[in-house]
Amino acid sequence: MDCIRAYKFRIYPDAKRQREIDEMLVLAQRLYNKVLERAKEAYEKDRNSKIDMSTLNRYMNNAIEEDKGFLKLYSQTRQGVFIRLQRAFQNFFRRVNEKKEGKKVKVGFPRFKSIDRYKSIKYPQYNGSFSIEKEKNVTMLRVSRIGRMKIDMHRSMEGNVKTLTIKKDAGNYYAIFTTIKEVEPPIIKDVNPVGIDMGINSFVALSDGTKIEKPKFAKKAEKRIAKWQRIIARRQKCSKRRAKAKLKLQSKWEHVANQSNDFAHKLSAKLVNSGHTSFAVEKLDINNMVKNHMLAQSIYNASWNKFVQLLSYKAASAGMKVAEVDARNTTQECSNCHHMKTGSERLGLEDRIYHCSVCGLAIDRDINASINVLARARAGLARSNAQGDAASAVQHAPKNRIGELRT
Repeated sequence: MDCIRAYKFRIYPDAKRQREIDEMLVLAQRLYNKVLERAKEAYEKDRNSKIDMSTLNRYMNNAIEEDKGFLKLYSQTRQGVFIRLQRAFQNFFRRVNEKKEGKKVKVGFPRFKSIDRYKSIKYPQYNGSFSIEKEKNVTMLRVSRIGRMKIDMHRSMEGNVKTLTIKKDAGNYYAIFTTIKEVEPPIIKDVNPVGIDMGINSFVALSDGTKIEKPKFAKKAEKRIAKWQRIIARRQKCSKRRAKAKLKLQSKWEHVANQSNDFAHKLSAKLVNSGHTSFAVEKLDINNMVKNHMLAQSIYNASWNKFVQLLSYKAASAGMKVAEVDARNTTQECSNCHHMKTGSERLGLEDRIYHCSVCGLAIDRDINASINVLARARAGLARSNAQGDAASAVQHAPKNRIGELRT
């Protein structure tokens, strides 16, 4: 199987290279908005108009003919803008079709990007447009139209390099490489599966009785974040002092995100190396869950989807499976006799112990839910003739809606 990895390294461009990167970011943002403006005008005139690759390519060529300044962008960088636009419209038309099918989704036409939201330029091909060079004890990154910059490669990359993304975040600059490598994961007999319930009080609860809490990184930083938000609100718009304050706020949020990602990486690696041979997780609809405004911030800070993504690719590399199951009523069902609580009997958020009125079971609600998650995954996989075939599992077990996560 093809193993795709992303490697993120800090780069240290000098003042001239920083100006080059910043200028490219501005040009790429302007080109993106220019093409999007043309596409939006055409779509508003005729809702049945087709916005495909050839249409976007024509709009981009017209924008470049009108403003030759866009030619300062390297050809691959312009290609990266085109890919971003294409993906935005693919997602838009997918949402349109889902809306027609009766799903409750917000269609939302692709939005224009402010310079604060356009933070990266991409080189989608490794054809000599960038290279890594050694100079004595210093590693340098050479990028076309930008130049040579010091790069801190704190670990070696595995596989063939495919793309490069230059990103500016909170005043710092990063190089993100994607690599692809052919690997043959080991074959592991599934003798010790585990179910995982994700929550807010405890980040994960395992069916073996283990509970793991996530440090409240955002909660600890909220006073410093609120301080810089007040400072930004007081300072004049478009002023240099306001721009500096925004960088400070961005650096605070970046620190929180780095802490959260580090925790998710370490926890997922720990679970993969813990002796379990497969994982069953809940399929959560985050968009519906955050409609509860009392819990929205806590749900976003939990980063459940990020954790599942990291667990999935690490488990796949180790030859293990990760199955998603329907999360509905896993908390309300008794893991012993499968009695389902209804009406006034249902557990509220404040109830932390599950008491079964039928068999008398008393158990932690999160552990109970994790056991139910594992049972549903086992039932779904048992009905499927092919263990690795997620489509077959869905077909044979529509109630559980098993879907195997693949990288």
